[in-house]
Amino acid sequence: MFLPDGWPAYYAKAQGAEVWDLDGRRYIDMSIGGIGACVLGYADPDVDAAVRQAISGGAACTLNCPEEPALADLLCELHPWADMARFLRGGGEAMAAAVRIARARRRKDKIVFCGYHGWHDWYLAANLAHGDHLAGHLLPGLDPAGVPQGLAGTAIPFAYNDTGGLERALTEAGSDLAAVVMEPMRSSRPEPGFLERVRDETRRRGALLVFDEITAGFRVNTGGVHLTLGVTPDIAVFAKALANGYPMSAVIGTGDGMQAAQSTFLSSTNWTERTGPAAALATLRKHGRENVGARLPRTGEAVQRAWAAAAESAGLPITISGDFAPLSRFAFDMADAQPVRTLFTQLMLDRGFLATNSFYAMYAHQPEHVSQYGAAVLECFHLLRQAVDGGSVHSQLRGPVAHTGFQRLA
Repeated sequence: MFLPDGWPAYYAKAQGAEVWDLDGRRYIDMSIGGIGACVLGYADPDVDAAVRQAISGGAACTLNCPEEPALADLLCELHPWADMARFLRGGGEAMAAAVRIARARRRKDKIVFCGYHGWHDWYLAANLAHGDHLAGHLLPGLDPAGVPQGLAGTAIPFAYNDTGGLERALTEAGSDLAAVVMEPMRSSRPEPGFLERVRDETRRRGALLVFDEITAGFRVNTGGVHLTLGVTPDIAVFAKALANGYPMSAVIGTGDGMQAAQSTFLSSTNWTERTGPAAALATLRKHGRENVGARLPRTGEAVQRAWAAAAESAGLPITISGDFAPLSRFAFDMADAQPVRTLFTQLMLDRGFLATNSFYAMYAHQPEHVSQYGAAVLECFHLLRQAVDGGSVHSQLRGPVAHTGFQRLA
């Protein structure tokens, strides 16, 4: 997805914002930070120390670990609207559990959704009737092969900030609506009244509102971005940054919304292991203590300024998606943009940076990282301008053009 035949596939060591590959080459990671999981940075010493202590007392047992109720208390303290928590170990399975809980609570089948929510059957079912229904929800090319055809029509999409599309999806779901599932924010801010409209519609129809905070959570505060936006769901799902790279996810919700978790079957041996809750507790405590949620947007804004300055200097047209600075992105505004983006990654890699057109801020990113990165971007944007003007973009690539989404290379 970044640089076929060139991007280092495996790492030997990761520390802070730095990565070493198997050949000992060192890179500053200015890309996606462990796919958004390492919000504090790689191998954070406080989180790792908590995990080592947990392991020293036994990572798994017939009894439950005390970190589990402590984490439930902390998550509900951070989200005063929530009363209960259920813990899992992956984001996709946590979303599947949240949908199962919502369907069981309402005794209804249909889910109206917006955004990307993982790989499970309930979500990919949207592509059964029309193979491109999910194309506008982050990742194109998601094939529903293996998803039962009987699930067709049970997952109905709408676009973010599209109230008309929301109404059409709700009408299609009709009286069989179990829940609306959505990311409260990703790359764009909600338009005034949009989230409030979603909240009002779910209440009016007796459906549950499920916020997927897997990507947005812990980027602007110690909790979900919905706390900043001022709209509360019935259920919220967290993973990724929750435990700074250790496997951990949580479904939290109101007492009423979560009651069905007691009656439907949700279970896994590994959901009771100790390292995940220990890592999550250490992550959340440090996140709050160091006010990480205030720093990440500043880092993202600094990176955006570096992109804008470099693009202006080089005369290279780009569009920056800047509404959610901790998860920033830019696009080259030109024909054949994907080869240009691939060459950018190659040029940056040659200069010691893992870099694509997306940037996920980590607490470990220091001002000197951003400064060095900005200087490299400036140099590479000028080289890209020359390559575009000279028609040499493809000839400079040392491998294939990067593909997009989950469309496979031949």
